[in-house]
Amino acid sequence: MRFAVRAVGATHQGLVRENNEDAVFVGSRLFLVADGMGGLPAGELASDILVRALAVLDDLPDTGEPLQELVAALDTANDRIEAAVADDGTRDGMGTTVTALLLSGDRVAALNVGDSRCYLVRNHALTQLTRDDTYVQELVDQGVLTRADARRHPQRALVTQAVQGGPFRPAGRMVQIRAGDRFLLCSDGLTDYVTDEAIGEILLRRRDRYDCARQLIQRTLAVGAPDNVSVVVCDVVAAA
Repeated sequence: MRFAVRAVGATHQGLVRENNEDAVFVGSRLFLVADGMGGLPAGELASDILVRALAVLDDLPDTGEPLQELVAALDTANDRIEAAVADDGTRDGMGTTVTALLLSGDRVAALNVGDSRCYLVRNHALTQLTRDDTYVQELVDQGVLTRADARRHPQRALVTQAVQGGPFRPAGRMVQIRAGDRFLLCSDGLTDYVTDEAIGEILLRRRDRYDCARQLIQRTLAVGAPDNVSVVVCDVVAAA
């Protein structure tokens, strides 16, 4: 069976930040969220560089090796960010997280660097497909913190790696897809302030993806939205 992905993206500055360092991309094969860091305006530049480097994949033929395609494009983005920092020393430290999906036949490649996440809703259950590259996630893995504790930890936003011109190790996996699958890509501006239970409820109950994306943003705004927040909601359908 052939599949297609129908998706919608939404991003909001939030109620506290002066600018939006997040970026989203919604294509026919490629879908991603990037969360820039490094302060005004470097974070916006880093996420924009990454989106532009990966967006070309959406127009290229499917090679059947989507993970390799994503990693190669990430390397290009990383080189461009390194060059941008070399051009202007005030950009030192700028970088971006990324979580991305790339469709290839009856599979998608899911890849992330940093703490932007990818979730899958299938059979009425929500599964987190990515692992956060954060200090608190390391503590959770060691059994020092529970997931609930991690959400309240003062250093929950401390990422252990990002795409910022230096070495990084992206994490990727292949997922066999089914008609009816729903994926969510999001920045930590959502997951730091809205629980997985609330996210899952919205994804399951709001079948219209535009309404779903809007409700996820609204839920964040309702709790104060101290960070930029971005979401991409992807629905898998049988292709005609």
